[in-house]
Amino acid sequence: MKRDLSAHPTAILGAGPVGLAAAAHLAARGLPFLVFESGARIAEHFESTRHVALFSPWRYNIDKAARALLTAEGWLEPELDKLPTCGEVIDEYLRPLSQLPAIAPFVRLEHRVVHVARAGFDKLKTAGREHAPFLIRVTTADGTRDVLASAVIDATGTWSTPNPLGANGLPAEGEREHAAHFAYGMPDVLGTQRARYAGKRVLVAGAGHSAIGTLIALTKLAEEAQGTEVHWALRGHNFERILGGGSNDGLPARGALGARVKNLRDTGRLHVHADFKISAVRSGAHGFTIEGMKNESARYAVHDIEEVIVATGARPDFSLASELRVKLDPWIESTEALAPLIDPNVHSCGTVRPHGHRELAHPEKGYYALGAKSYGRATNFLMATGFEQARSVVAAIAGDMAAADDVQLELPETGVCSTQWSEDSSACCTKAAKVEPAPKSSCCGGPPVKRADACCVKDEVAKDSGASGCGCGPAKTRETGEKASTL
Repeated sequence: MKRDLSAHPTAILGAGPVGLAAAAHLAARGLPFLVFESGARIAEHFESTRHVALFSPWRYNIDKAARALLTAEGWLEPELDKLPTCGEVIDEYLRPLSQLPAIAPFVRLEHRVVHVARAGFDKLKTAGREHAPFLIRVTTADGTRDVLASAVIDATGTWSTPNPLGANGLPAEGEREHAAHFAYGMPDVLGTQRARYAGKRVLVAGAGHSAIGTLIALTKLAEEAQGTEVHWALRGHNFERILGGGSNDGLPARGALGARVKNLRDTGRLHVHADFKISAVRSGAHGFTIEGMKNESARYAVHDIEEVIVATGARPDFSLASELRVKLDPWIESTEALAPLIDPNVHSCGTVRPHGHRELAHPEKGYYALGAKSYGRATNFLMATGFEQARSVVAAIAGDMAAADDVQLELPETGVCSTQWSEDSSACCTKAAKVEPAPKSSCCGGPPVKRADACCVKDEVAKDSGASGCGCGPAKTRETGEKASTL
């Protein structure tokens, strides 16, 4: 028997930037919703990075539906070309958004969603499943209760499940035993955590923007606090790829991060440990020793480390959806349709192909993971991507398929292809070392126009002509089931 799901709200899990954007789109369409936030305030995970300056200006950090609702209530938008901190995004945008009359009554703080299922159906049962409402099990200060929902937008992110220090994806031996001296993500080393790191030998692990931003902050601390020593552990050695596109980057502040940390490396203010695959943390006479392999074959160790900051990214936790029919790509852990568009082993330039409800859909009809969680273990996520995801998915929930399918996403390029720089080559195309680098405004011609299996325009043109590709990407595509070979 088909049930009328319109009697139930859409459940939004997480009151961060993408979750609140989804709420704004639902409110704009007059659709009922509830937002469940595990923290005592909105954007609890985002709050932990309030000290961090974003490299994307305000224009990329404000959802269109949210802007319309805010403006109608007299909100004045900030200067669009200014670079905000995470704290400013919360204070000047997210909190006012959450307090709007169209949203505030439907936000439930300190409501932790622990399970999502289909009411009356376990994972095995199929017949009639899509007509049953979702059952959202929530824990609160007053106990556990179940809430029914017509659809689920999971915007819980990945911040609470950081990747470990160990190079093989598992915690390094001794990592948990030394947990008191480990921090994950981007601690406020120049502010609230200053006393913890001042005068210490600190090792930062990771090669992304979080690691680079933390290294820059620590070297500033070292200038102010005598005895502070900064070590940088990274698993690769190709700094051209790691440090990014510099002045070619469509977001100048993002490009400047790489340039600044390159200067710190070149002037000796960073102790760099490249090609270091960490496997163990051991107690020593003065602090502890970080052990692993160097260049895949030689034992290597960094001694007398007192604090470790692990900035190696994060991964999604789908345990709350264990009773749903969720289908994930085996290594990216996004949906299978989205994975080819974001796989860092394959794609270039940091520019993501437009994608919406179709790429985000799971076999469990009505369940969508949005935001950073939708990217699985891939790290090239920007808020603007999540806003367009929310717009498309809400349109699909509303039954407006024309709007849902009209996905448009314009993101600034990084100025460097992720597959452009192999660990052994500095050529733009790894199989054609004599090819000149692409113009400043475009990497290997820019992102592909229509092919999900292409890494750039050059690759797309080559494949359209029947060739295997231009050489920018891996020798074998994702469809072969093999990983890319250029990283």
